[in-house]
Amino acid sequence: MSQRDTLVHLFAGGCGGTVGAILTCPLEVVKTRLQSSSVTLYISEVQLSTVNGASVNRVVSPGPLHCLKMILQKEGPRSLFRGLGPNLVGVAPSRAIYFAAYSSCKERLNHVFPADSTQVHMVSAGAAGFTAITATNPIWLIKTRLQLDARNRGERRMSAFECVSRVYRTDGVKGFYRGMSASYAGISETVIHFVIYESIKRKLLEYKTAKSALDDETTKEASDFVGLMLAAATSKTCATSIAYPHEVVRTRLREEGTKYRSFFQTLSTLVREEGYASLYRGLTTHLVRQIPNTAIMMSTYEVVVYLLNG
Repeated sequence: MSQRDTLVHLFAGGCGGTVGAILTCPLEVVKTRLQSSSVTLYISEVQLSTVNGASVNRVVSPGPLHCLKMILQKEGPRSLFRGLGPNLVGVAPSRAIYFAAYSSCKERLNHVFPADSTQVHMVSAGAAGFTAITATNPIWLIKTRLQLDARNRGERRMSAFECVSRVYRTDGVKGFYRGMSASYAGISETVIHFVIYESIKRKLLEYKTAKSALDDETTKEASDFVGLMLAAATSKTCATSIAYPHEVVRTRLREEGTKYRSFFQTLSTLVREEGYASLYRGLTTHLVRQIPNTAIMMSTYEVVVYLLNG
């Protein structure tokens, strides 16, 4: 693959990640609030009667739509884009690195394995995920810490610089790589995602080729991009549902002052203390945000590559 092709995929990946992050930022904010331990955003306490007649309070978190309504009523529409700046700092280079590594690896592996085979897509997706995770994990750790810090309402929010200093002072350089083991485990999600995506994409291309042979039509149509969005959404749904527990483990590992130390220790602790259901906590909200984000990101990537390559 030429240097120009690499730059095209790098730029297209960055554009895809940026557009996806901007358009789905409100869902990201809602997801973060739902995961938060802050009770001020949540539904007021529910009174529960105990055996001796006394009452205790329990906080019940709302669903995504109720959470969205409360944010709009109490904080206004602009609050739905909080954290967009730090998110863009990480998402653009992360997606750019991922897509560039994926395309480059796929180009090389096509000469080792059968061209565009399942093996090529799986190894390429895994290598690209490993590269992007290793390069950008410190950014995502800071983002997670800042989102968790925002839960303490009424207190001054910690800045990114303060967060970096705090992590370094507490854990040193290795502190910036907390949760990376869970992210590596999450490579399975990207592998499953791209295998399914490329398979559906290939079927769509075969259908398009057959149709073009009959109609003498070779130009891309709007329906082609809609098909790519649906392919991306379908593949991401399957992949996320299978590999979701790594998301919960990663968040726990990145918390400040956490008792969690490693991937498997965290996994076993969660199951022992909170049950297997805890491994899928927040899955619905995660899918509500992740699926459209992936569909937008992948379709934007394909459109930019198509436009730049003529």
